[in-house]
Amino acid sequence: MTLPAGLRLGHYEIIGPLGAGGMGEVYRARDTRLDRDVAVKVLPERLVGDQEVLARFEREAKAVAALSHPNILAIHDFGSADGIAYAVTELLEGENLRVRMARERLSWRKAVEIGASVADGLSAAHGRGIVHRDLKPDNLFVTSDGHVKILDFGLARSTSLLSGAAATSAPTEAGATEPGAILGTAGYMSPEQVRGTPADTRSDIFSLGAVLYEMLTGQRAFSRATPGESLAAILRDQPPEPSRTAPDLPAGLDRIVARCLEKSPDERFQTARDLSFALREAVSGSAVSEAHRVAPPPVPARPRKRSIAAAASVLGLVLASAFVLDVGGLRSKLLRSRTEPVKSLAVLPLENLSGDPQQDYFADGMTEELIMRLAKLGSLRVASRTSVMGFKATKKKIPEIARELGVDAVVEGSVLRAGDRVKVTAQLIDGTSDRHIWAESYERDLKDVLGLQAEVAQAVAREVGIKLTPQTQAGLAATTRPVLPGAYDAYVRGRHEWNKREGRKLRDAIKIFQESIDADPTYAPAYAGLADCYGALGYSSALPPADAFPRAKAAAERALELDPNLAEAHASLGYAVMYYDWNFPLAEKEYRGAIELNPSYAIGHQWYAYLLMATGRPKESLAQMDIAQRLDPLSVPIHTDQAYMFYYNGQTGPALKAVGMALEMDPKFPIGHFWLGRIYTTQGKFAEAEEEFQKIGDLRAWTPAMASIGFLYGQWGKPEKAEAILEEFAAMAKAGKYASSYAVALIYAGLKDKERTFALLDKAYAERSNWLVWLNNDPRWDGVRQDPRFKEVVRKVGLPL
Repeated sequence: MTLPAGLRLGHYEIIGPLGAGGMGEVYRARDTRLDRDVAVKVLPERLVGDQEVLARFEREAKAVAALSHPNILAIHDFGSADGIAYAVTELLEGENLRVRMARERLSWRKAVEIGASVADGLSAAHGRGIVHRDLKPDNLFVTSDGHVKILDFGLARSTSLLSGAAATSAPTEAGATEPGAILGTAGYMSPEQVRGTPADTRSDIFSLGAVLYEMLTGQRAFSRATPGESLAAILRDQPPEPSRTAPDLPAGLDRIVARCLEKSPDERFQTARDLSFALREAVSGSAVSEAHRVAPPPVPARPRKRSIAAAASVLGLVLASAFVLDVGGLRSKLLRSRTEPVKSLAVLPLENLSGDPQQDYFADGMTEELIMRLAKLGSLRVASRTSVMGFKATKKKIPEIARELGVDAVVEGSVLRAGDRVKVTAQLIDGTSDRHIWAESYERDLKDVLGLQAEVAQAVAREVGIKLTPQTQAGLAATTRPVLPGAYDAYVRGRHEWNKREGRKLRDAIKIFQESIDADPTYAPAYAGLADCYGALGYSSALPPADAFPRAKAAAERALELDPNLAEAHASLGYAVMYYDWNFPLAEKEYRGAIELNPSYAIGHQWYAYLLMATGRPKESLAQMDIAQRLDPLSVPIHTDQAYMFYYNGQTGPALKAVGMALEMDPKFPIGHFWLGRIYTTQGKFAEAEEEFQKIGDLRAWTPAMASIGFLYGQWGKPEKAEAILEEFAAMAKAGKYASSYAVALIYAGLKDKERTFALLDKAYAERSNWLVWLNNDPRWDGVRQDPRFKEVVRKVGLPL
């Protein structure tokens, strides 16, 4: 059944759905008596008519409610109304353990912390004779503040509600789906559950052992190709020790997990309390041993598959060449073979050696940070992230890559993250001869990752002959303080989402950057990331300008308070004050400041080009776009932006050439087709323009695209189609979504309705529409450009007349 918002179940008013499964649906609801939000679980209709089942369920609900344990989901109430049986529980904010493990690889300490918390909850339940019987990651919830809750503890589970023939004939499912009947979920059941024999509290200990194994290794202990094979493995097989997959584990954890997974209940921990104690003892014992041990030797980097020359690891280089071994034993430095100075280089995507694909974002983030740091050092030109990411997992040889990127040398390497330890191996390779110039390994705690990045950047700069100025050294020192692992990890994930530049991904990135800020409110890059997200949402009209850009500005200003040398934050602030405050002198100051701090920051040059074009300095604008293009030669978006700078300068031929280059690189790039449609519209090639707009796919819902299509139909003499677009904007406004007055004004300009055009331009000014900065450049305003009312809007925005 599906419950509508507003429905009342006793004192609980349904607000909306939270989720659903085979054993019922869960809704967010309002407790009108206590004025608080709760979760309401509605039992499946097939169980509601069975009075015996309902009576048993109510008894179990009361028993679990009496537990009142911080690691068990609290039950507030139980009832029925209009044939609907429901349970009321506390409302949790966070994610279940399955989602958490899919999102990130847990450190062994975090896994043990979660396991111990679950064991505490089990101990309380077992003490009252309640057995869960279906413990798995899906039924364990990690709240936003880090607490662990056991879900569905005896509630609406077929485990307890079915008996006899009905129970034994129910199906068993594998994976993360809702389990069937008494058996639970294949892969997490105890041997006694598989056999169908009575399962007591020690069955839950076996299941928790399987969950612990998965948290520690990233692999399921008994996962096989089919549910039947998984069940057989539970009865027959012993999984490999967790330390074989995660070598940083304390030795005691292997023994604890193995004891949980004993086939005989008598051989397992006999109580959950004993298991909780053993897990916490393992953590405390490890802490003591780590305080007295020396740093572990570096793990050799796994060779890349690209070429033999590029695949040489640090160890192979030592054997093959003359080297100097540092006292620390972590560095092997090859004799330099390059005679010409290195003036440009590229950092190829660092290889993720963790064995966990979920850690790819971390390796990509380390790549991006290394690029940014190298770009800040001296006059070295560094290829941007966009261009180098195209070579991830490539088989091309170094000289070929260097030619495509136009660089003298290439940095490649690997990242190995194990828990809160990070190891980076980097190699500097000559782009012409494919010879290794230098190689080095570094290993640090995750909290020292910023210092590690700075050290790698300085080493590369030293090897290519760059003399570090006091200013650049001070800039690096300002960003090498210890960082909380949670803050850095969330920041890297946020940038990973931001780089996708899609509305939904930008909103995801905002949440992740906020996680970083919550973990460390003094971490400046997270605020810069937040600013970039809000700026992008405002620019695309996904949010009203008055909502997006002030947030972007505030976040950028906070970032600069914390780190005045953060180039990205200066660019972010420039973007916000340009498009919302229309403070063009301040925007120019911020863009120039970003470029001074990081001359290789392609986005800084790109955004500065926008400002220069909007304020009537086209020659300087095109020069900045040329710099951005040379820094990021394989960037499809930058080629496209170069096209629209030419287009806004009235240079149709170069604009067509640039957008053609972008679409040659990526024929399906929607914004390339969008700008080609814009150019064709200006040329009066209406059929060709319509054809290009039809290729933009999901971008059709983008406000600027809707405006451009509506303008096209107005110019083409198809007013009924233009009116249809206007109706779409009206529907957006009625639904409470932002419908840009600037966009609607453009459609009326295409229809040659001047009065409505100017009425809406006045509304756009009141909205502080970011698109008003292009009034002087956009040829679609040519039909009204000489009207005094148009010139007045230009004047109010602060653009040159």
